Amino acid sequence: MDLLKKVYENIEENKTEMVSSLSALLMVPSVAKEQGGEMPYGEAVHRAFELVLSLAKDAGFTTWNADNHGGHVEFPKGTEGEAGIVGVLGHLDVVPEGSGWEHEPFSGDLIDGEIWGRGAADDKGPVIAALYAMKALKECGYEPKKSIRLILGLDEETNWHGMDYYIENVDRLPSCGFTPDADFPVIRGEKGILPFQIARKFARGTDKGLELSSVSGGAVPNAVPDSASAVLYNTEKNGYEDIKELLSQFRNETGYRINGRGVGKSFKVTASGVSAHGSLPHLGQNAISVLMAFLGRLNFANDDVNDFVGFYNDFIGFNLYGEKIGCPLSDRQSGNLVFNVGIIEMNKQSVQLDINIRYPITCSGDEVYEGIMSVIGRYGFGIIKGREQLPICFEENHPLVATLMEVYREHTGDYEAEPVIIGGGTYARAMDNIVAFGARFPDQPGLEHQANERISVDNLLRITKIYAEAIYRLAEM
Repeated sequence: MDLLKKVYENIEENKTEMVSSLSALLMVPSVAKEQGGEMPYGEAVHRAFELVLSLAKDAGFTTWNADNHGGHVEFPKGTEGEAGIVGVLGHLDVVPEGSGWEHEPFSGDLIDGEIWGRGAADDKGPVIAALYAMKALKECGYEPKKSIRLILGLDEETNWHGMDYYIENVDRLPSCGFTPDADFPVIRGEKGILPFQIARKFARGTDKGLELSSVSGGAVPNAVPDSASAVLYNTEKNGYEDIKELLSQFRNETGYRINGRGVGKSFKVTASGVSAHGSLPHLGQNAISVLMAFLGRLNFANDDVNDFVGFYNDFIGFNLYGEKIGCPLSDRQSGNLVFNVGIIEMNKQSVQLDINIRYPITCSGDEVYEGIMSVIGRYGFGIIKGREQLPICFEENHPLVATLMEVYREHTGDYEAEPVIIGGGTYARAMDNIVAFGARFPDQPGLEHQANERISVDNLLRITKIYAEAIYRLAEM
């Protein structure tokens, strides 16, 4: 314990450096854009990766680069060490910034004791905390019994291809560890994740009347979209006074934020919502659903378009738990299935919805698809399946869970909290014997994937100390 006391003092002494490192990392707009080549997830993600590797080398650690698909920072075991690796799995990519920020989303500004920027909580802040926890242990003379690796993912928010590549090419995988990419106290289970697309082609409609030229909204499937828009065109007259009146009535009746304006000979309707993580859609307001609710009050010349708008409002709309689209699954341990529409792309010929579902741990993706197809099959829709992530679950008395719970309780004094099961998806699914551990405390608002994402300096120091002891305990276990 004398060692850990020195470690905590070291973390406090390095506060300014740690804040500066996180600010520099937050200034990099590392939204992953899969493109192959020497920077497989885009130039910005590559810059963020290189920055963290450089920080690690400056701290005296060795690093390993998996051909720019990811890599790790290594704190090798001591001379009396044994086989085994403690892994800390984080990621450097972020979701798009979205709108509604009070400060610049890629500024890394320190304002009133808080560091602002997309990724501050998910997952750049926790990655920096883990790195400086390792740095403090090293500088205080600790010789771990197991090697410690901070594993850096580069496309966690999208396809996980980088983690696949890392696993296929690294020499050894961790024997145990955690990912600092969720909540405290300990996440002992994660619901299954089912991304897919619902698509349909439209028959050609009449050439006269109101056309729905296009609809677009959302940026990623695993976030509640905060903006969506539709372009309308009336072939019979250029005036849109009746639509303006309907918009005014709709706003007054619902309180939703939706506006319209003329764009050339067309009329553009834009709906605003509230962004949130795709696993917690009840914390946001889906702009696509707001827009579709209004479009349901119009009559389009193409019957297929009317059918689609009606289908959306009848079977999706603001229903977050699959209750109308055939998959209202739930279980005692993990609760309800969660249904999120993240993206819509529509033109005169077709429509495509990107859906992100989190299903209960005792259920399966096949059950979800079977239920949904029983509904959408009647309306001419097809499903394009994405990469399913199976649920995971550890018992509450599992040694890994129990050890991390002890660390959390000792640092917080919170002896009432119990390990939980969440709808979020983390790198805990990527390897065996990994759980999510922090970095958001139970009394903190969830700002991941939302506007105004930030982390306080006090909490950054707090989680760094927690991670230092967690790494130490797992290396000694």
